[in-house]
Amino acid sequence: MADPCSFSCVSSCVTKHLNLALALDFERRVIRGTVALTVEALRDRFSSLTLDSRDLQIISVSANGQVARFTMGPKHSFKGTPLDITLPFDLSRGQHVIVEVTYETSPSATALQWLTPAQTAGKTQPYLFSQCQAHHCRSMIPCQDTPSVKHTYYAQVSVPKDLVAVMSAMRDGQEVDPQDSSRIVYRFRQPVPMPSYLIAIVAGALESREIGPRSRVWSEKEFVDKAAFEFSETETMLKTAEDLAGPYVWGQYDILVLPPSFPYGGMENPCLTFATPTLLAGDKSLSNVIAHEISHSWTGNLVTNKTWEHFWLNEGHTVYLERMIGRSLESEQFRQFKAMGGWKDLQDSVNTFGANNPLTNLVPSLQDVDPDDAFSSVPYEKGFALLYHLEELLGGPEVFMGFVKSYIQMFAYGSATTDEWKNYLFTYFKDKVDVLNKVDWNGWMFTPGMPPVKPQYDTALADACIALSQRWIKAKDSDLSAFKESDVKTLSSHQIIEFLSLLLQEEPLPLTHVKKMQQLYDLNAIMNAEIRFRWLRLCVRARWEEAVPMAMKMATEQGRMKFTRPLFKEVYNFEKYREEVLRVFMAHRAAMHPVTSGLVAKDLKLDANTASL
Repeated sequence: MADPCSFSCVSSCVTKHLNLALALDFERRVIRGTVALTVEALRDRFSSLTLDSRDLQIISVSANGQVARFTMGPKHSFKGTPLDITLPFDLSRGQHVIVEVTYETSPSATALQWLTPAQTAGKTQPYLFSQCQAHHCRSMIPCQDTPSVKHTYYAQVSVPKDLVAVMSAMRDGQEVDPQDSSRIVYRFRQPVPMPSYLIAIVAGALESREIGPRSRVWSEKEFVDKAAFEFSETETMLKTAEDLAGPYVWGQYDILVLPPSFPYGGMENPCLTFATPTLLAGDKSLSNVIAHEISHSWTGNLVTNKTWEHFWLNEGHTVYLERMIGRSLESEQFRQFKAMGGWKDLQDSVNTFGANNPLTNLVPSLQDVDPDDAFSSVPYEKGFALLYHLEELLGGPEVFMGFVKSYIQMFAYGSATTDEWKNYLFTYFKDKVDVLNKVDWNGWMFTPGMPPVKPQYDTALADACIALSQRWIKAKDSDLSAFKESDVKTLSSHQIIEFLSLLLQEEPLPLTHVKKMQQLYDLNAIMNAEIRFRWLRLCVRARWEEAVPMAMKMATEQGRMKFTRPLFKEVYNFEKYREEVLRVFMAHRAAMHPVTSGLVAKDLKLDANTASL
C-alpha cells in the first residue's frame, strides 16, 4: 500500500541503515551532510530508486563508490521534491547497495529551527533543534521518509566546541574535529530499527543531570535543576510501563527540555524524549506528558503506523497506555477522570474542524492533505475512546491490556495498518467474535464527527468540577457573593483544569463573573500552563480587555501549538483587537517555529505567502 505523503518506492527497495556525517553551520543556518543509505532491493533487475527530499541542495550521489546519475522531480507544495537516482548497475532481490548522497539543507528547512543566542535562556550561544514528525525529515536528510520503512542509524555530528550535540540514539563518544580544531564531533548509534520521523538532533549550550539508572535530563543550565526535580519520577514511570507493556528496548531514556518555541508538548524521539519547558510548572501535575512519551517507546516507536492515515494506532494506544500508567500510579478513578477530559478535547477538535469534516475520521484519507493540517486530538482521543469501548465489551482493563501487550509483541520492530490491527484483535479474542461483530466499525473508523458510542466514565473526581462550574454558569450577578475563596482550595491542578474546560464549553461568562472569579481565586497568579491557558481564554471570551495583553504574552513567549494557536484565535475573535493580533503575530513571526507560524497564519486568515498585511 502506498504512502500518500511520500515519493519513495517502498515496494522495490527498503533502507536498512543510515550512516550520517553532519556539520552544523550556525552562520549560514544550514547542515552540510553526507548520508550513506544501506538499501536492500526487493525485486530483480533493480536499478533505480526515489528518495524524498525537500529544499535540499544535492551535491553528488554515488552507489557502492561509483558515480550515480540523479535528477530532481517537480516540487510539490508539502511533499517536497522526489530525488530520482539511477544506479550504474543492477541488483537482484535481496542484494544491498550503499547509496551515498552529499547535500546541504536550506536555511528554511521545515525540520529545523535555528535560534539566535537571544532566543535561548543563556543568551550567549545559538541553538538548533529538529522536529521531523510527520514528514519533515526529508528537509534534513534525503531518505525514504515514510513510517512504513524502519532502519538503524549511526551519526557523526560536528559542532562548534562551545556547544553540545545530542540525538535520538545512544551516545557513542566525542573527539576534536580532525578537519577543524575549533569544533567537536559527537558520535551516536541507534541499533534499534526506527522510522525516519524519529531521527532527531539538538545542539546548544546543554548540560545534563542524572535522574535515574537509565535516564538523564538535558537542557540549558538555567533550567537543568528545575527539570531534574520535575522529572524525578521518570524511572518509576518506566518500570510501571514495562510491567504493562513488556521490556524497554531502547537502552537509555533521557529527557531534553527545549527552548520555549518547541511546537509540541513532547516528542517521543527514541532514547531522548523532547519536552516543552511549559511543563516546568513546579507542581508535577503535567507528568502525563512524560507518561505519554514513555508509552510511545512501545506504541509508535516499537510498533509504528504504516502511513499517517493510521496515526491513531500510534496515538490512541499511547493515550491508552499513558492512562493505564496513571491508573497504576494514582487510581482507576484518576484514569476515568482523565478519560472524561479527553472526551472533552475530542469534542473541541470536532467543533473546530466541523462534525462533517473527513479529517475527524479515526482513519482519514490523506490523499493531497498535508499531515500538519490534519493534526488534532482526534487520533488521540477518538482512538482512546474506541480502545476503552472495546475494553468494556471484552472484559475490563486487565483483559484488554493483555491484548495491547500481545499486539505490541506481534508487530514489534515493524509497522501496522488499521486492518492488520483489527485482524489481530479478532484473532486474539477469537472466542468473543460475536461481541466484536456488534461493534459499529464503520461508524468508529470511517465516519466523521463524534464516535457512535459515548463510554460511561466514572465521574467521582469530576463531580466537584461539574458542580462548581454549574454554579458559575447559573449564577446571576446577585448570587456572586455566595462564592468563596475556599471553593477551589480542595481541588487538584487536574480538577481546576477540568473546571475551566467545562466553562469553556458553555456560552461566554459575563465579565462581572470572570472579574469576581479572579478576585476570589486569583487565577492570574497560577503559572501552571494548562490552567493559565484556559483561564486566559475564558477572560478574553468574556471580553475582559485586561486579559488581552496577558493572552498575547502567553501566545508569544512560548510556542507550544496547543496553547499558541487557540490564544491567537481567541483574541482574533475579539473584533476590537483584531488589528492588534495581526500586528503581534507579524512582530513575532520570524522568531516562531516554521510549522507554528504557518498554521497560525492560516488561523488568522493570512495568505501563507504574504508577510505583509
